[in-house]
Amino acid sequence: MRDYKIKLIALDLDQTALRTDKSLSGRNRKALLSAIEAGIHVVIASGRSFGSLPSQVLEIPGIEYAVTSNGSAIYRLPEGERCHEFLMEPQTVDRLLERIPQELALEAFWQGRAYASRAYVEDPVRFGAVQRAVSYIQSTRTPMEDIRQFITAHRDELDSIQVVAGESGCRDKLWKELEESVPGLYLTSSAPSLLELSQTAGGKKCGLAWLGDKLGILPEEMMAFGDALNDMDMIRYAGVGVAMGNGHPSLKEAADRVALTNDEDGVAAVIEEYLKNC
Repeated sequence: MRDYKIKLIALDLDQTALRTDKSLSGRNRKALLSAIEAGIHVVIASGRSFGSLPSQVLEIPGIEYAVTSNGSAIYRLPEGERCHEFLMEPQTVDRLLERIPQELALEAFWQGRAYASRAYVEDPVRFGAVQRAVSYIQSTRTPMEDIRQFITAHRDELDSIQVVAGESGCRDKLWKELEESVPGLYLTSSAPSLLELSQTAGGKKCGLAWLGDKLGILPEEMMAFGDALNDMDMIRYAGVGVAMGNGHPSLKEAADRVALTNDEDGVAAVIEEYLKNC
């Protein structure tokens, strides 16, 4: 591991700090508490909206910040104060609605909560979501009769929009089309069926950069953990970028090191090693 004094650990949640069943293991929790006790800022860095963050992580004493919605909204914990945001531009939202096929399910992240069409919330798999995500979707998405109308009504207040594109081939095709036709857009993905859209200033890297400036912490003094493409910019930005063993192949290539899988407490293993040797 690089010889840096780590002052901040940025932590993706799903398939990273959390096990596949969405639980936080006792070992991971203990490692995070040990890092906090050592004076390290432990920061959530998730694609989730603030209202979708799990209580088992929020309740860890000493976690002060959450970078949410892929970097678009940053919150101070435990009070849940929204301290910075990178909102989508209204004209960007309009262009997206014109170009995204009507049959695809949409999610909108607004004021820290996630909203989606009622049909999608009732049967996510029909729209391309994986079975293991059904419980999470149904417990965190507020169903709307007309999600496009909702998006239009809040077009100047949105953190991000997510498109449930079904197969990865469909996602990749839409990704290319939107990238070429909609300026000012940040595109990423945390799952083969999902395309996540926010303003150019978005991305977990931008959220961490803002937080680093606020706390006086350099990128070289950060360690970041992730598993998916939406973690790529953060992994490259941090002085020590750690990809999970279950992570996307491209992320593992870009990372400084590859940890054990999320179900093997890979996060804890790396943190324990660092604290032992620092």
